[in-house]
Amino acid sequence: MIRHAGLIARRVAGTWRGALIEGPSGVGKSDLALRALDQGFVLVADDRVLVFVSGGELYGRAPDSLSGLVEARGLGVLSEPSRPFVRIDLLVRCVDRPQAVERLPDPMFEVIEGVSIKVLDLWPLEPGAPGKIRRMFEHLGVAD
Repeated sequence: MIRHAGLIARRVAGTWRGALIEGPSGVGKSDLALRALDQGFVLVADDRVLVFVSGGELYGRAPDSLSGLVEARGLGVLSEPSRPFVRIDLLVRCVDRPQAVERLPDPMFEVIEGVSIKVLDLWPLEPGAPGKIRRMFEHLGVAD
């Protein structure tokens, strides 16, 4: 299944973890991914992600035609070092305004292709957004 999303990865406790970044067109998904890359994340896919299940886990990769490419609004499509695929441990749902993010949300999950994935609602243009994704991996059980 192809999803309109980005996918970034980070090595946590010796294992690569993936964050699938979804949201409406123009909300800032690629901008968030670029800022995350500057903070130690690695690109897996931008704009379109091919998701699949293997061994009961959800994985994602870029379609062949988009592998290693990321869009930077105002600059164009750029080459970027990337991973071929990663297990998806987190769904980042980008919202269009900071007020749409609950201050203290209850844990949220979404089922994708039959696999339950932890969800983080996030305003992607917030300066601390990449750090929040990292902290989800490190402190909220995603790295288990």
